[in-house]
Amino acid sequence: MTIPTSTDVLVVGAGPTGSAAATWAARAGMDVVLADAAVFPRDKTCGDGLTPRAIGELQRLGLEDWLRAHTVNQGLRAHGFGQTLYLPWPGGSLPDWGSAVARTELDDHLRTTAIKAGAVAVDGLRAVDVRMSAGRVVGVVFEQGGRSGADRVEIACRRLVVADGVRSPLGKVLGREWHRETVYGVAGRSYVASEMSDDPWISSHLELRGQDGKVLSGYGWIFPLGTGEVNLGVGTLATAKRPADVAIKPLMAHYAEERRTDFKLSGELRMPTSALLPMGGAVSHVAGPNWALTGDAAACVNPLNGEGIDYGLETGRLIAELLAERPADAPGLDVVWPALLREHYGESFSIARRLAGLVTIPRLLPALGPAGMRSDWLMTLALRWMGNLVTDEDRDRAARVWRWAGRRSIALDHRPPFG
Repeated sequence: MTIPTSTDVLVVGAGPTGSAAATWAARAGMDVVLADAAVFPRDKTCGDGLTPRAIGELQRLGLEDWLRAHTVNQGLRAHGFGQTLYLPWPGGSLPDWGSAVARTELDDHLRTTAIKAGAVAVDGLRAVDVRMSAGRVVGVVFEQGGRSGADRVEIACRRLVVADGVRSPLGKVLGREWHRETVYGVAGRSYVASEMSDDPWISSHLELRGQDGKVLSGYGWIFPLGTGEVNLGVGTLATAKRPADVAIKPLMAHYAEERRTDFKLSGELRMPTSALLPMGGAVSHVAGPNWALTGDAAACVNPLNGEGIDYGLETGRLIAELLAERPADAPGLDVVWPALLREHYGESFSIARRLAGLVTIPRLLPALGPAGMRSDWLMTLALRWMGNLVTDEDRDRAARVWRWAGRRSIALDHRPPFG
């Protein structure tokens, strides 16, 4: 592998966000290097679900035929409080279907898409520092092999896109701060063999109970992969005031045993992993004069369902479009990029994290859950709002109500998203 010494646009992190940014930037004619600490293909802790919003972005990238060769689902099967509801994807301005692809395969394919677009990809390079000049990033320092203490190399750049995930080590070097007073997620994921691997519905259990029988502020999921396995996981919500007092991996094993018969699961859980998820734009200092944080690094994760692939693909495209519009030496990215994130996501993130924060209040979910699950109409509306399925183009009543609530919510925020 030959490591470039310089580039116009350097993208750090080759997940969906970074690969989308690299693809769109390369297609726009920019010189792009895409670097990642791992050697591909590699795994990533994730539910693997692709909502219609993510499908729409993958269609933009020209990947629909590849995606349709995988499993296709038609909506959500919601379980809880004695009810099971089938909620089809609503369609509208978004596709009316979803999918699920293991991140080992999805991320590798997206990275290959960036390479085909003209980006130069290098892996096994862990970003550890930046070199600054006059307040701008002029180079990123990497350790080879992704190992601490390994030989260091530097790639000079005119512009930097940081897409290195929820922990964002390079973002921390640049001053990124995660604010935990708003809701965040704690989630675990595993794979397990299932005779329902080709099920046309993804399943969520909204009545997630711990081993002591108490209802937790989260949900369990089973997403068919069409490979003979399902992605099985659990996630709970927390805040600094009400932290999650739960061991995720034992909870996931307990959830799997409860679902083993209904979902025809067999064998042990494979590759169990867990992660913390900053959500709803709960980070500050997301950009500088010539650098920007995107996707999970900018906490672009839905507080109501933990979904981040769609926002990652979107923010990758948005930052590439913004860079294509601006001269490489143009000042003000530190103002323009946070403003663009707030324009696209501020209102919805604000109301979503406010609602998700309510779920962390003890006894609230057990009190309201049964009433909600008795209403197909209410749950269909909740799917629309919780599933990132309201877009800027939507003008129906549900979209108008969501935006109205978002405007009023953000006006009350002590710290607005990305602020």
